[in-house]
Amino acid sequence: MSRNKTHKNRALCFVLILFCFFSSFYARNLLEEEEESTEKATQTIHVSNATWHDFSRLVDVQIGSHVRGVSDLKRYLHRFGYVIDDVGDSRNFSDVFDGRLESAISLYQENLGLPITGRLDTSTVTLMSSPRCGVSDTHMIINDDGIHTTAHYTYFNGKPKWNRDKLTYAISKTHKLDYLTSDEVKVVFRRAFSKWASVIPVNFEEVDDSTTADLKIGFYAGDHGDGQPFDGVLGTLAHAFAPANGRLHLDAAETWVVDDDFKGSTVAVDLESVATHEIGHLLGLGHSSQESAVMYPSLRPGTKKVDLTVDDVAGVLKLYGPNPKLQLDSLTESEDSLKNGAVSWRFLSGNFTGYVLLVVMILFL
Repeated sequence: MSRNKTHKNRALCFVLILFCFFSSFYARNLLEEEEESTEKATQTIHVSNATWHDFSRLVDVQIGSHVRGVSDLKRYLHRFGYVIDDVGDSRNFSDVFDGRLESAISLYQENLGLPITGRLDTSTVTLMSSPRCGVSDTHMIINDDGIHTTAHYTYFNGKPKWNRDKLTYAISKTHKLDYLTSDEVKVVFRRAFSKWASVIPVNFEEVDDSTTADLKIGFYAGDHGDGQPFDGVLGTLAHAFAPANGRLHLDAAETWVVDDDFKGSTVAVDLESVATHEIGHLLGLGHSSQESAVMYPSLRPGTKKVDLTVDDVAGVLKLYGPNPKLQLDSLTESEDSLKNGAVSWRFLSGNFTGYVLLVVMILFL
């Protein structure tokens, strides 16, 4: 056995011991979170959109039933990779709740961190009715390097990444919004890119020429030629492509807001939250099943989620390694995002031992 392999095995043993030790401290908190999630499942569905029919009438529909709207649900799940169309035309989906649909619902629940029942319970239907990222969930792969009991992040197939330490980006001067200034949009994306740059050794440089930039950003409506047409208000919010494609597109039909300027709107979407999420895709991250993570695919209108969680950071560090200047206090300290498995930022923040533990866990697990 080589010396490097011996050191790695020792590090793994060390991490396993620490993992078991600290997991006992947070088991109670995790149980409380699960109970809260169960309570949320009983809430009334309020979210709907003009793109996908309101699926609320499908709550508790059983396998074998023939109910109007099931075909719309199948088309939704087909859109995000959960139902395969055997005949080549998703318009031929029937309104029968069959076994294939039940399997698709179970996979959807697994990928989005819901209780896996295969049933259309309230929490599942609520999430299906919510606006989300247009990137498919099911072509992602989990962290398969061994122990990943607390990892919720995924990657694109093949784990593509950028093999350079500087990427240029440009915001389209033609595909833009008429109610947000160029400066407003630029400020939002500077903040979003800085979140990721603070944890990985990659710098992002803003340039004017979108034809030569590595990353190309713009607002588009409907079918815009990339095979992933947008679908109107509160459907798919945006999509981005894996490295080294570099395209990031946002749906121009949405009501985009900056600086928390929601003004009581029921359809306003925070631009920075979506930008931070889509940049994760540009870097090679897939969707996370951790609801608090930036890389979770769904985002409710009028909400803001821009701070990277432990899960987001662990995923991107596995691809790029850590920024030598990584500061733990640059990560989220929100109550929902603190606890993501066995290790809490409340323990790690400002704690040298915690920092070492984090780096060892990410590099060796």
